[in-house]
Amino acid sequence: MGGGPTLGNQTIRMVAHANAAGSQVRIRLSNLRGTTPLAVGAVSIAAQSDGATPVAGTLRTVTFSQAKTFSIPAGADVVSDPIPMSVAAEQNVLVSVYLPQGSPSPCWHSDAFDRTWLSAAGDHTGDIGNGNYTQSTTSWYYLAGLDVIPSEARGTVVAFGDSITDGYSTPTSAYQRWPDAFARRLAEDRHPMGVVDAGIGGNKVLTDAPNNLGIAALKRFGHDALEQPGVRTVILMEGINDIGNDAGPNGGPLTAQDLINGYKALIDQAHRAGVRILGGTMLPFKGAGYYNDAREAIRQAANQWIRTGGAFDGVVDFDAATRDPSNPAALHPKYDCGDHLHPNRIGMQAMANAVDLKLVYPTK
Repeated sequence: MGGGPTLGNQTIRMVAHANAAGSQVRIRLSNLRGTTPLAVGAVSIAAQSDGATPVAGTLRTVTFSQAKTFSIPAGADVVSDPIPMSVAAEQNVLVSVYLPQGSPSPCWHSDAFDRTWLSAAGDHTGDIGNGNYTQSTTSWYYLAGLDVIPSEARGTVVAFGDSITDGYSTPTSAYQRWPDAFARRLAEDRHPMGVVDAGIGGNKVLTDAPNNLGIAALKRFGHDALEQPGVRTVILMEGINDIGNDAGPNGGPLTAQDLINGYKALIDQAHRAGVRILGGTMLPFKGAGYYNDAREAIRQAANQWIRTGGAFDGVVDFDAATRDPSNPAALHPKYDCGDHLHPNRIGMQAMANAVDLKLVYPTK
């Protein structure tokens, strides 16, 4: 997303969580939503010990096209040179980025549900302690991904959606989003794969969200899902924000057919890229602030199409996995974080458990 706070002449130290093991890594930085070039003074990576403190002896300088200092053009991403660094599944690394002057339109992920530290003035990418990291947030800035060059993983699954996929209500630095739990299921099944969480809070299928909550899924799907390294399968669950905001195309009211048309367009994008796409049904939301009977009817109609339309390569019935049997329009109370829209930690695990692994690796 664009529109983050302006940062300059300081270092950002962010946590990246690997869900697959490998012997090398790459870092992806983004100025995709920026309006001017972004100067980068230095980048480093290290295994995380505690907080902003690296594990002794693991700090490495990161280069991009062999350069330690470089500029990212507006509207572009850059990928680092491979970094010889072994990581284990479920390991955290610290990515530190020094910005000499910042950018008037920073790219950020506001709700990372992970810890980030901001330094005092200057380049502190080489710091082996945390004394110069004086502030903390729960957002990522410019960091678009950690690519693990794996020894075992067999491709990438992208979980694509809104705040539910993003992990809203899950504890900071606990890695209890449903894509995290799903990655652990794959590893336990002896079929590890990279799992990318491409959820953005407030995101909609058809229209851009206000307040820098992300451009429409139809616009970002190619970059955020189909351009992920090694992507084989996308699990799509999105639409509840379109429904809750009655946000149809061209400013009109939303219909179930509008959502279905959006899903068809995403399916077409995926298939043209040679990527499988699974349709996830939308979770119940009775009791949430924007629930009403007309909106529930749209959800039911769209979910029924996802289940029976035959357009997706498979279906993940998140709705059936999380609803209250005695009140099917509502989340089961044991899965409800309290706002009647977002699942809690147990609900996130139930979502991960709802994915039939054979749909992800159908030849097994």
